[in-house]
Amino acid sequence: MAPRFRLQVCTQETELFSRDVVSVILPGVSGYFGVLAHHAPLVAALGEGIMTVRETDDSVSRYGIRGGFAEVAENVVTVLADEVFEPEESAT
Repeated sequence: MAPRFRLQVCTQETELFSRDVVSVILPGVSGYFGVLAHHAPLVAALGEGIMTVRETDDSVSRYGIRGGFAEVAENVVTVLADEVFEPEESAT
């Protein structure tokens, strides 16, 4: 079993989800970056793009993100996004 960490995804209005995952790839303002379990502490500004989440059952989920911040600390990744949307919306 791959090491896990807690991923919390929020907007200013609500917490969308909080669950254990294996990895996450986020759209930083300077490019995409990935996080695995036990990552060094980090705070990063987010741009617009696709957040890719590898779940504990090895499935992959994708979410569109527009702006915000990500914090990595003590095996928890907290994403405070300006907007989270279905990735297909980005094409419109």
